[in-house]
Amino acid sequence: MTLSLDQINNAAADVAAGLLDGVYEHSPWIAQAALGHRPFHSLAQLKHRMAQVVRDAPPDDQLALIRAHPELAGKAMVSKTLTAESTHEQGKAGLTSCTPEEFARIQRLNADYNARFGFPFILAVRGPRGTGLGKAEIIETFARRLDNHPDFERAEALRNIHRIAEIRLNDKFGVEPVLGNRVWDWQEALAQHSDPGFAEKGQLTVTYLTDAHRACAQRISATMREAGFDEVHIDAVGNVVGRYKASAPGAATLMTGSHYDTVRNGGKYDGRLGIFTPMACVQELARQGRRLPFDLEVIGFAEEEGQRYKATFLGSGALIGQFNTAWLDQKDADGITMRTAMQHAGLNVDDIPGLKRNPADYLGFVEVHIEQGPVLNELDLPLGIVTSINGGRRYLCEVIGMASHAGTTPMNRRRDAAVAVAELALYVEQRAARDGDSVGTIGILNVPNGSTNVVPGRCQFTLDLRAPTDAQRDALVDDVLAQLAAICERRGLRHTCEETMCAAAAPSDAAWQQRWERAVDALGLPLFRMPSGAGHDAMKLHEVMPQAMLFVRGQNAGISHNPLESTTSDDMQLAVEAFLHLLDGVARATH
Repeated sequence: MTLSLDQINNAAADVAAGLLDGVYEHSPWIAQAALGHRPFHSLAQLKHRMAQVVRDAPPDDQLALIRAHPELAGKAMVSKTLTAESTHEQGKAGLTSCTPEEFARIQRLNADYNARFGFPFILAVRGPRGTGLGKAEIIETFARRLDNHPDFERAEALRNIHRIAEIRLNDKFGVEPVLGNRVWDWQEALAQHSDPGFAEKGQLTVTYLTDAHRACAQRISATMREAGFDEVHIDAVGNVVGRYKASAPGAATLMTGSHYDTVRNGGKYDGRLGIFTPMACVQELARQGRRLPFDLEVIGFAEEEGQRYKATFLGSGALIGQFNTAWLDQKDADGITMRTAMQHAGLNVDDIPGLKRNPADYLGFVEVHIEQGPVLNELDLPLGIVTSINGGRRYLCEVIGMASHAGTTPMNRRRDAAVAVAELALYVEQRAARDGDSVGTIGILNVPNGSTNVVPGRCQFTLDLRAPTDAQRDALVDDVLAQLAAICERRGLRHTCEETMCAAAAPSDAAWQQRWERAVDALGLPLFRMPSGAGHDAMKLHEVMPQAMLFVRGQNAGISHNPLESTTSDDMQLAVEAFLHLLDGVARATH
């Protein structure tokens, strides 16, 4: 029987709890507690409420929930005593047909995992697409998670339990994330293209204007045409530009999009999610034969990451007139200039100035992006509203002391450059944490010509300091640099600091942020506001028009710039639905 929200909302409490039986393995208390918050206005709201019940439960109850789950390919499977739901899930992943070698490997992993953590390994084996993970991927994930800290792994087990519950609820309600699956499939297809040297290793790397990059542009173009865009072209810097025209000519334009290049050995969703989410919206609008009272321009920005050449935001920067022609003479690692690469790609550099947009023609810019961090994942929230893109300043620094013999120099006579930087690193950690949303990092720390038996006389290091506003960022910088000076003065050291980057913060436009908030609220989800610590194309468009962003939860603790970067088709479905709500809201305001 397919369930409906009306049934859950209107049935007696015990009947409704029975209808939700099996969503959480042998744990009816979760449904019972969640039902105290009826009525539910969406399935997403029900899912979130059940996850919150677990989140608010005492640790012993959480542990009991984890232990209620069977081992993968374990004794319960062999004895055929699994619940119907677990039998279906393990069978769909192929675990009921393991080879003797695979079965033995999983048994060893089960034993090692239980010995380390004291509870069974939990994995949503139907995966982020809901169609099932392969046995090799399951075993690889099993082995990787054995190295996690126990507290982290316990939380990861609960997150996988919530994913299992989500899929089971989809089954009970007969719901399939059709639009999310479409976005998933488009991203998988695009990830088939990777640069030489990485493709052979199964790694995803797409840098500016390589053959793989150009193949991505062609695939995005073709998919846009299939989705129903009226105009599609590749511009003079390699941006893929699609336009879905308004119901009447001469209308203003809403711009959206993100980048399709990647870092080396990166993930499938950084940037690309922000291209395919609005593309799914256009496809849905075209299917309905519906036009908006404004043009929708979706752009796959050709470059954001700065991986091949020492320039970033080439795609979005060109649209605001910030393409520096001096970049054309930069050379990549193989000695190929950007100019030559562009000529090889059939791009005309003389056309680049003409790409500059007139802000008066635009309503604004919105961007959907995977979070690239752990916050939404830890809070069991699929979507977050970005309040600001952090501003940042970077420095290349050096502390100079005196190299001396490690055995003969008394501790109170040393002028140790590395210890001074270590002291500063602890201060950066403490000072950034004081602001809440500020972050500070010493990402590179190097002792030139260092030796085991020599007190470091020099230490080179980097500083990366970021905050949601320029004032907050600058206060952080002032405090850190003052502390560096004080440390060096106290220890009898010298120091140098060279600023290598200064990027302004990009606060979200209040009206556009509120539009995202109304869209998320319409889905029945709580509003969670958060800054973005990473840079985005929206930062560039922010310089000439209002902008606001929506974050989508990442899996695997929200890791990004990494092959483990992932999200689910259900979360992508919610992102598409939120975008459609935003478009509806803008349409009402534009009429």
